[in-house]
Amino acid sequence: MDETVRLSTVIGNLYDAALDPALWSVVLGEARDFVGGSAAAIFAKDAAATKLTIFHHDGGIDPHYTQLYYDRYMALDPSNTAHFFATVESPISTGDYIDQAEFRQTRFYREWAEPQGLVDFITVALEKSITSAALFGIFRKAHDGFADEHAKRRMRLISPHVRRAVLIGKAIDLKAAQSANFADTLDGLSTALFLVQANGRIVHANAAAHGMIATSRFLYAANGRLAVRDTRMHHALMDVLTATDSGDGAVGARGVALPLATRDGGAYLAHILPLTSGARKQAGNAYAATAAVFVRKAELELPSTPEIIARHYRLTPSELRVLLAVIEVGGVPEVAEALGIADTTVKTHLGSVYGKTGTSRQADLVKLVAGFQSPLAA
Repeated sequence: MDETVRLSTVIGNLYDAALDPALWSVVLGEARDFVGGSAAAIFAKDAAATKLTIFHHDGGIDPHYTQLYYDRYMALDPSNTAHFFATVESPISTGDYIDQAEFRQTRFYREWAEPQGLVDFITVALEKSITSAALFGIFRKAHDGFADEHAKRRMRLISPHVRRAVLIGKAIDLKAAQSANFADTLDGLSTALFLVQANGRIVHANAAAHGMIATSRFLYAANGRLAVRDTRMHHALMDVLTATDSGDGAVGARGVALPLATRDGGAYLAHILPLTSGARKQAGNAYAATAAVFVRKAELELPSTPEIIARHYRLTPSELRVLLAVIEVGGVPEVAEALGIADTTVKTHLGSVYGKTGTSRQADLVKLVAGFQSPLAA
């Protein structure tokens, strides 16, 4: 099948899953096959790598190994520090944050990944905060090979749509959107929601949307049509809405998230969900709408303390991983045991950390990290 057709199908099904979470397992399987891999999941991790929440998965990882990951191997996962370096929607693979030879030395690889035949993991950050990150990831086995630029390019093509489908799904929080109660359900959302036609005419708006129109200085209704005061962004919105009449493929090519800035410096995002294809079409037809436009305040992505330290001293992910382990567990033998790597590897990274930070003792590193802690942290 032509790549453009496959991409359009995956995008359309992702937006169906935004309204019907029961579809996520199948859709993640399609996304996995499009990129290339053996398993896919959407999950969140906290910055300390002590909590993992799996939102959706395709069933490609044996539940036994999932439980082992929870119980024993999450703390050993070299990818724990990777999201500190990741830009939202930009894919990274294992080789981007740890040398492959070093990765194969780790207990995580030898005891958890290798028995499953896993050789690589390509991930995209969907959202980041000071305490956690939401991620979309695809596992690759030996027959899939290491993630190359072809796989990363395809990951880049679908990751914005995965992100928006997750955000829209989180806003709606429905098991399914039936045409009979679609608008009624949307009325209860705290997120502003407009059901519009391809020409921007508003056919339904929930209470939050009415409030936004009445009080905001960046959105308004002009003769019953949704409009943005910023001329450039208004034209961009109209381009996307016009494209919704032609289905998911046309919209996907143009993008479905638009930044909206207020005159006082506030930032909002408009996420456009096409309603002319797939399972969403019935809901759209019931209200003569071609798109649902969600408008929400953009959340500030605050850097975490480890991210600030890593950027300030230009630490690699492996060096950051060792630094954090030193703070948590102490000496070289203890760090080597905790991370599942050789003492010599720890010493190599620790020496580099000392050089980059201008320190010479572990006690100095503890003081350095403490100095970066926010006084506002809980």
